[in-house]
Amino acid sequence: MNLPAAHALPLRMALPDGASDRPALVAFGALRWTFDWQRPQQLLTRIAKHYRVFYVEEARTTHRDPWLEATAVAPGVEVLVAHTRCDAPGFDAAQLPTMGRLLAAFLRERGVAQPLAWLDTPAALPLAEALRPRALVFDCHAIASDDVPHDCEARLLGLADVVLAGGPSLHASLRRRHANVHCVANAVDAGHFAPPAAADEAIEAVSARALHAAIPNPRLGWAGVIDERVDLDLLARAADLRPDWQFLLAGPLRGVAADALPRRGNLAWLGPQTYAILPHLQSHWDLCLLPLAVEACARHAAPVEALAYLAGHKPVVSTPVHDVAALHGHIVRIADGPEAFVEACRAALCERGPLQRQRCVDGLIAAHSASWDRAAAHVHGLLAEFAAAPSAGAGLAPAPRATAARQGLRHGA
Repeated sequence: MNLPAAHALPLRMALPDGASDRPALVAFGALRWTFDWQRPQQLLTRIAKHYRVFYVEEARTTHRDPWLEATAVAPGVEVLVAHTRCDAPGFDAAQLPTMGRLLAAFLRERGVAQPLAWLDTPAALPLAEALRPRALVFDCHAIASDDVPHDCEARLLGLADVVLAGGPSLHASLRRRHANVHCVANAVDAGHFAPPAAADEAIEAVSARALHAAIPNPRLGWAGVIDERVDLDLLARAADLRPDWQFLLAGPLRGVAADALPRRGNLAWLGPQTYAILPHLQSHWDLCLLPLAVEACARHAAPVEALAYLAGHKPVVSTPVHDVAALHGHIVRIADGPEAFVEACRAALCERGPLQRQRCVDGLIAAHSASWDRAAAHVHGLLAEFAAAPSAGAGLAPAPRATAARQGLRHGA
């Protein structure tokens, strides 16, 4: 292992008092830590109050000898990136032997034995198993798609001690396949997305004002990852139906090619944006959109964007995604098809008086009731018994609940 000297001092400084006595949690992430500030970052930075968290990203290619890069990104959280000579993507099988050796050497150096293992991608299961963890946690915010074999997901479900489902749809699907599934729906930091002051002179506020200066109203916006969930055809059709409206989409692309994005004079792609600027962007929007492909969303966690919009006092229009309707159907306008979607947007833009005030109140209640602090506390409660359990000598170390869960799975619970 080659840990660059430049990282040694920040790593020591990043550990809070008493952190070395906390149980270790090794999380294997499907996305890079800096890709977007969403569920993994929100949960793991909070439970780092109770655990030493090591977030393992997919490898990067190097022409040097393999080495492991460790970077402190938050108090108690380090991101680990293996640099290997293999150019296979993600947690490909060709990457795993080198990644495993580097990770094992790093954890030995840190005195970590039998940590809790946290996975949000089944592809990393072989690496997690090699750690002989005292418990396996599957944080499921998307069920298997074509790029993750279904048998890999099934194997993870067979071994997991705790399964966290990112929304009602995933919970309903997974509870038939595992006996210890808990719905930990996506949440929000409501304070972060509260409407900023009009006179705010932070760099993010200034940048947001400049970005919108030449864009007329009404402005209809989306802020989030642009992936298979976003219904590009719906957006194009809505832009055609209302050329007098401005459709603004902010966020990084994932699994969507830039040349596949529809192009219209009133349809603007703002690109990746920082987490800090998001409340300033949406403060310039008259309406927030959830233009989601219903079928694709059935495989994903509850849309995190909905609560961010509600925390910002914004009216929201969504396609009929199950989790949006189940969690926020009394606040969000739901419409199916381009014409109905546009009509729902028109109605939302015309909202005034008592209806508008009640919608704002209901939205704030929903946002403040679904905090990441509360979600993280729930997760910590689920993991506490495993973190306190004595280490086993070899293999996985299932606690009593894990044993019961696996027996229930075998008996079809």
